[in-house]
Amino acid sequence: MSHTTEQHYPSVKELVLSARVLAAEQPWLCRLRRVGTSRAGRPLHLLSVGHATRAVLVVAGAHANEPVGGPTTLHLARRVAADHRLRNGISWHFLLCADPDGASLHRSLKPASLLDYHRYFFRPAGPEQPEWAPSVLPPDRLPPEARTLLRLIDELQPYLQVSLHGTDLGGTWVQLTREIPGLAEPFAKSAAQLHLPVETGTSDAAGWPVAGPGVHVMPQPGAEVPFPSLPEDVTRSTWFHAHRYGGMTAIVEVPMWASDLVDDNHSHPDPGAALRHVSHRLRAQAAQVEQVLSQARHTEQYAASDAAGVRGGSWAHGGSDAEPPHPLAPLLRATRWALDLVPGLADDWLLPPPPDATMTYVSSIDAFGRRLPLRAAAMLLRVLKAEGDPTAPELDRLVTRWCEEFATAFRARWVPLEHQVEHQARTVLTAARHARVDADAA
Repeated sequence: MSHTTEQHYPSVKELVLSARVLAAEQPWLCRLRRVGTSRAGRPLHLLSVGHATRAVLVVAGAHANEPVGGPTTLHLARRVAADHRLRNGISWHFLLCADPDGASLHRSLKPASLLDYHRYFFRPAGPEQPEWAPSVLPPDRLPPEARTLLRLIDELQPYLQVSLHGTDLGGTWVQLTREIPGLAEPFAKSAAQLHLPVETGTSDAAGWPVAGPGVHVMPQPGAEVPFPSLPEDVTRSTWFHAHRYGGMTAIVEVPMWASDLVDDNHSHPDPGAALRHVSHRLRAQAAQVEQVLSQARHTEQYAASDAAGVRGGSWAHGGSDAEPPHPLAPLLRATRWALDLVPGLADDWLLPPPPDATMTYVSSIDAFGRRLPLRAAAMLLRVLKAEGDPTAPELDRLVTRWCEEFATAFRARWVPLEHQVEHQARTVLTAARHARVDADAA
């Protein structure tokens, strides 16, 4: 469950410094530039390698709690710069961190255990996530990070956009906005070589068409969704924006801790009963977090006042005439967002499961059901500790127990950082090669 390592996920500052060194070493080939500014005034940096018109855009750090994309971008940039064959008619562009504000709050860059990871956890509410914001907000209310990403896609018109993601505990999988023929086999081979389970039934892609084990193709607009309560429309996310230029997007997920339970395609003996248990446990655990939150009412005031700023205040859109947000507010908004998802999801999981539900399908939903209240509790705990709230010890015990139960139930094993990065990089390079063949043939 725990591990010791001298490795760590680089911070945004370390990513930018490394990119600056690469650009200084090969200025004729590499360029680092500021392409946007976050809500809090932090720069968004793009590292470009090569000058060809045909482009690949790689996005890291879209989710603050998934830091593996940062080191993968640096690894890829160095490989592309060193190998002219990878640049043959292609320029590569790396958005080093799509959400630097979120990255500043997620401080788990060297987690020794799942509990250690959650002690410093942060994942923003959906409307504040750069890639997801367009799926839940109208265009005139998008945060600047989302607008920057959309503007980059408009500028580069990439034939392939790759978004680098990671899961805390589980397996590896790929989501595609359009199928890439030839990707599935090398993806599976890489996972096997690096001892990564392939999550063939991830709840993130439940009911989607499958192009191979762990390779899921997003349904077309208007398709029926498996979890009706979820508010976002994936077809309105930044992932689909590349389609207007004939491009597409691949999302590559790798785990921090692996679990072989998510790589079991045997039929589940009683998925309905298993999902009912997950639904009831989700409601019960969320209620425990809600109870602690209700006993710390003053914290809700921060969230309420600053949520108004996010919804329509000028500070959220780069203005300077509004009061700055409370530093604890993003954690509280994210806590509230996660808890508000619970009732609908708990109802969704009481619906009859697919007739062919596998062990991995149920395990993936089980993990999702554990993850949601745990994350809410972990973020709330950070607020309560900062405030010296007397309810903090009670919540600390919950977070500790839930982390231990999660890791034990899923037999979690740490994936060496170099394996996370290597698998993600291999998948990006394979996707770029095969997507180009497909684009050239079109």
